[in-house]
Amino acid sequence: MEFKDYYKTLGVERSADQKAISKAFRRLAREHHPDVNRAKGAEDRFKEVNEAYQVLGDPAKRSRYDQMHEAYQRGGVDWQQIFRGTGQTPPGGFTVVGDVGDLEEILGGLGGFSDFFSQFFGGAAAPGQARGRRRRGRGGRTAVEEMMGGAPAPAAEANLEVTLEEVYHGASKPVTLQLNGTSRRLDITVPKGVRSGQRIRLPGALDGGDLYLTVQVLPHPQFIRQGDDVMVEMSVALTDALLGAEMQVPTLEGNVSMTIPSESQNGRTFRLRGLGMPRPDGSRGDQLVRLKVVLPTSLSDEERRFFEQMRKQRRANRD
Repeated sequence: MEFKDYYKTLGVERSADQKAISKAFRRLAREHHPDVNRAKGAEDRFKEVNEAYQVLGDPAKRSRYDQMHEAYQRGGVDWQQIFRGTGQTPPGGFTVVGDVGDLEEILGGLGGFSDFFSQFFGGAAAPGQARGRRRRGRGGRTAVEEMMGGAPAPAAEANLEVTLEEVYHGASKPVTLQLNGTSRRLDITVPKGVRSGQRIRLPGALDGGDLYLTVQVLPHPQFIRQGDDVMVEMSVALTDALLGAEMQVPTLEGNVSMTIPSESQNGRTFRLRGLGMPRPDGSRGDQLVRLKVVLPTSLSDEERRFFEQMRKQRRANRD
């Protein structure tokens, strides 16, 4: 029996992901669909494209097919004997349009799957089976609309408010959104490091239609985000700024210890590496710590005499 190279049929590499396979299938299905292409051989090509996607578009079937493909290319073994008859088509059949009956209807009685598919992936319905009313796929589309990419459910947009902690750690949170006058509850995954103004796309989340969420990161009472860095302002006593001190600094990971060197000026900024916002490549920004030197108030007589003495001493040193 002739081995079917389904990757070649769809024009994709074996390393192609599911998105690339789906994209190639839809392009070829639109190109060769018998309703739009009357050229000789278009119908046969359309069937080949659908059969290839029936296998490569299903992760379980694709895994089995890849094993067959490797055995066929390696040679030295009877791959037909090893794999024949052990693959059953799961209920639901055709990956995109719903089931084998739908496929037969779309093909207009052009025939079933090839012998290769029948032997190794469970077979197909006989021509004419399951005729009549067309099933409707995701978003209320008919099988033809599904395959041709037409009449999709409309996309919707909404705002998503998240906290800085949720952005830092990533989160899965239930959100109730007002969409087209109705209330919808969805479980949303907040990507780590996402920024205000960026959009999250949830394909097919609304009855087959896509949902686009524009992220709004809420202001934090303590931290200020600056790109991938996080700024925090720390109040420091005058004596600690002059003499140096060890202090506890809040971060989004919890408190960390930081040493302030002596004679630290008001507004001086320190950088704590790797304690900022996550980046897509797995690295992180930094935590910035800006000092705010707080002058003492309500001085006692002894403190006032001390600072008077210090002022005299500083003036003498300048002279």
